[in-house]
Amino acid sequence: MKLKDQKTTLITKQDADRGWVLVDVENKIVGRAASKIADILRGKHRPSFTPNVDNGDFVIVINASKLRFSGNKAEQKIYYHHSGFPGGMKEVVAQDQLTKHPDRIITDAVWGMLPKNKLSRQLMTKLRVYADANHPHEAQNPTSVNI
Repeated sequence: MKLKDQKTTLITKQDADRGWVLVDVENKIVGRAASKIADILRGKHRPSFTPNVDNGDFVIVINASKLRFSGNKAEQKIYYHHSGFPGGMKEVVAQDQLTKHPDRIITDAVWGMLPKNKLSRQLMTKLRVYADANHPHEAQNPTSVNI
């Protein structure tokens, strides 16, 4: 094979073949699950991965309320957010966040594993997180992935 015969194919936005993936995170550790979900959103699991193009799949995450933390993170990890007003810094312990808003845990973890640019904001719109096993995306025929 000659060197000029080797060609790198780059995927464009129109060539992207997106599907729907169903991920069950029951009894999974937060960080490990989030890294796999981030790879699927970006399209890194495909041989045609192109870093500057959104060619990943839509991801449906179910059973987010049954996530696990490793070590003592359930009692020690603190999630911060700001209300936008002076002195409006709020703190929530991970165990309380898991009971009140379990979808925010996986969303924040996946967001932290994506590059901070316009593409990652577009990728986050393809993530759907649900606290239990019920979701309204049966019509998309998602393929189940074990992570």
